[in-house]
Amino acid sequence: MIHSLDRYQPGHSPLHQGDPRVKVVVAFALIGGIALTPERAWPAYPALWTLVAGLGALAGLSAGRLARLGSVALPFMLAAVPLLFTMPGETLAIGGGIAISQAGLARFVTLLLKSWLSVQVALLLAMTTPFADLVWALGSLRVPGTLVTLIAFMVRYLSTLSDEAQRLLRARAARSAWGAGRPAGGSLLWRARVTGGMVGNLFLRSYERSERVYAAMVARGYAGEMRQLAPPPLSWRAVLAGAMPLAILGLIQLAAVVWWG
Repeated sequence: MIHSLDRYQPGHSPLHQGDPRVKVVVAFALIGGIALTPERAWPAYPALWTLVAGLGALAGLSAGRLARLGSVALPFMLAAVPLLFTMPGETLAIGGGIAISQAGLARFVTLLLKSWLSVQVALLLAMTTPFADLVWALGSLRVPGTLVTLIAFMVRYLSTLSDEAQRLLRARAARSAWGAGRPAGGSLLWRARVTGGMVGNLFLRSYERSERVYAAMVARGYAGEMRQLAPPPLSWRAVLAGAMPLAILGLIQLAAVVWWG
């Protein structure tokens, strides 16, 4: 069961019907191109976003929705805040006796834009490709089998862990009496002790369930690797469709290096 974690949005667009292997290669190429964009090539970032938004529109996904979902990367940019104060160079006074580095500000904004765009590319891939097809595509592209197996099991066991956590929360809610005008439960220390017990219980229950799942897999012939059918031949139409966004990416990168950079 991976329905609670799978971002796939069913559809019949050209992107949904594309070859998963091509989509994986194009997604990794786009993320790599975004990461390699020169730091101060500012016109390149709207161009890259237009490319990503165009692919989203081809899949029936609005640019606003992709942009909103991509903002999940923004909180992680707090780790890059020290760049504003530690990079050498000219400074900008922002009031209150605080000054930030111009080079640090440029680096921070660049990392912010790159992270935001890369997350949108990853979401676009996940929302137009079923998880099973992604695993199959990675195996077909000669990604190490151990890594593919770890990815597949990680997502499936995260869903299992979520199911066990929901059961524990329902059990706690069923046993937590409350009266009018007063919250359920006890003191903060009592709540911390209960939460610690739930975490330990969750670990034990998840471990036992994983043992049962593994025993069931062995009984069905699992021998350490995930078996899959032979991949179908790659059509020239699929290759041509994947080459188009890569060509646009190449033009943007060329302009970023020659003119904008």
